[in-house]
Amino acid sequence: MKNRNENRLEIGADEYSSLLSTAVAQVDAARSAVAVSVNTTAISTYWNLGKLLHDRKIASGYGGRVVKRLSADLGRRYPDMGFSPRNLWNMKLFYERYAKSGKKLLQAVAVLRWGHNLLLLNKKLSDDETLFYATECVKKGWSRELLLNAVKMHLSEKSPSATRSNNFTVSLPEDRAAVANELLNDRYNLGFLGLAEPVAERELERRLIEKIQTFMLELGKGFAFIGNQYRLEANGKEYFIDLLFHNRILDCLVAVDLKIGEFRSEYVGKMNLYLSLLDKTERLKNENPSIGIILCAEKDHIEVELALQDVRKPIAVSDYELIVPKHQLQQLMLDELAIARGGNK
Repeated sequence: MKNRNENRLEIGADEYSSLLSTAVAQVDAARSAVAVSVNTTAISTYWNLGKLLHDRKIASGYGGRVVKRLSADLGRRYPDMGFSPRNLWNMKLFYERYAKSGKKLLQAVAVLRWGHNLLLLNKKLSDDETLFYATECVKKGWSRELLLNAVKMHLSEKSPSATRSNNFTVSLPEDRAAVANELLNDRYNLGFLGLAEPVAERELERRLIEKIQTFMLELGKGFAFIGNQYRLEANGKEYFIDLLFHNRILDCLVAVDLKIGEFRSEYVGKMNLYLSLLDKTERLKNENPSIGIILCAEKDHIEVELALQDVRKPIAVSDYELIVPKHQLQQLMLDELAIARGGNK
């Protein structure tokens, strides 16, 4: 049975005036909020306008003309706040989607960018799925593109053990991939270095060399140290691998590239080159293809998976824990690195 409001052709002048006044009041109240971030203020505004449209039963039919008129009037007052007719309908949809959701979910979507929220709305996810992706977005700073890929890969359905950051299943035979996953860790604890202050990459490398035996035990079984800043040459150019090992169980060379900051996709290309050079110039005939480990302070699994998806050399991205908290470590290390390195490695 249709709501009688759907059959109305027009809205009365007094009723529309009341609607516009209330909308303006909602916007002004949100804009003047104290100690609230710009994004949260915008989302709060959109929520309140969505609720207003819902409460006034603005629907299809006559509602299309009302929303178009409201869009024009609000747009003249607030030209930079995105009050297009389509966006006003999205605000109504946003309110109706979460109006009966739990507090935890509401808090999670309230701090997302509007574009992220629209993406989640369009995917028609469950509350649990939406909470997972919203929380990951905030925690890891996902762009809209990374969020889209996370949803497409159904990341919310995967267990932590299924999100190892490597491409072994596509770059190694099945039996070797299983062994490599068993031997190599997704995260390493470098607390044995006893760091009380940030250090640059070269200093981190030096400390690891000083305690190489402990580091090899942390890496896993069967590691033998070959050298640091291991020199490779190709086409008249020199390349240096931070740390080079041989693993007796995997029977292959293992290159380790140290990074003091968060993972970046360009690190994969560099490691891919190292592995190609190792296999061409250093690997013995009876040895298996070389494996690379990019060891960084922080990583995002989705970004790693996207960076590795078309790479055929076996590469793992692992992060590490230090005594100094990682969020403090990164900026201090990067500041020191700018002085210490004097250029790219």
